[in-house]
Amino acid sequence: MRAAALVLGLVLLSGCGSSARSEAPPHVGFVVKRTGSSFAQEMTSGFHEGVGRVGGVGATVTGPPGQDGHEEVELFGGLAESARDGIAVATSEPVLMAPSIGAALSRDVPVVGVDMRLTASARVGLHIGNDNYELGEKLADELMRRMPPDATGTVVLGNTAPGLAGFDDRADGIRGRFAEKLPGVRVLGPFDTQRDDDANRDAWGRLVAANPGALAFVGTGDCDGVSLAALKTEKKSARWLVGGFGVDPRTLRAVKDGVMVATISPEHYLEGAVAGWLLARHAKGGAALPEGWIETPGLTVTTANLDRILRRQESEQARREFFQPQIDSFVEDPASWVRPLEQAR
Repeated sequence: MRAAALVLGLVLLSGCGSSARSEAPPHVGFVVKRTGSSFAQEMTSGFHEGVGRVGGVGATVTGPPGQDGHEEVELFGGLAESARDGIAVATSEPVLMAPSIGAALSRDVPVVGVDMRLTASARVGLHIGNDNYELGEKLADELMRRMPPDATGTVVLGNTAPGLAGFDDRADGIRGRFAEKLPGVRVLGPFDTQRDDDANRDAWGRLVAANPGALAFVGTGDCDGVSLAALKTEKKSARWLVGGFGVDPRTLRAVKDGVMVATISPEHYLEGAVAGWLLARHAKGGAALPEGWIETPGLTVTTANLDRILRRQESEQARREFFQPQIDSFVEDPASWVRPLEQAR
């Protein structure tokens, strides 16, 4: 039996007494991938924060608990009926999702893409997410700081989702930065390290065993860092470097323990907040959605700023306070954050 999807609803009403609105308030939705993951939880929290800033708009966030693109499509179809005032989509299967998005747009349901880019065939005019090539460069920079300027050897690169825009861009950024700054280091891969947690751990186990002399192992997805940190901890004599992405508690613990050099946070809370605010504003007052790419910045996490990030992750209130200046900046001038959609990477 397929595991039940997580559905989290929030309805905020305005008005009192006989002057209260009798009709249902506007309602927006968000389909996220892998609701059990830390990145989905960050996006969910941010989305509700963004919607709540507008007020008077209901919100539903839903998605499959594990990796299941077909269920994402099914849940999107449900939201296209119940959240007709606007839907954000952070999908693991953009190609699979494209026809359903097209059908929703044909019925005048606004759709925005979040995190990894949707396909051009979906014809969605707004994407909210990182410059993933730049995030790859940031991670490569942190690894290279721990290597001599004349380093030679190999770095093993894994990709949890080959062919998925965003993950491929991160891999390209890592490879490109090493080629530019440390040409004596050869980057092997990217190898397919799988999205499923157990399969990812097995894939990295084989890569580590096959490359015992590698200088570093680095992956494009959240689960890559978790798997590599666990493997390095098991191999107490291992001297290779580890880099990854995300703010999974296990990843942050690995940075604190010195097992990982750094992790790059895509700041999914901010992505969700921007999407929620824009959709709620559109649903409530009819403000036009911008067209293009809203680039949300990522954050390099090392031991230098780790304590601050750990405090941020302790509670919803702490996250809200941490991101408030960035959200305020966006709300005050959304247009200044927009870049041409064709530049998104």
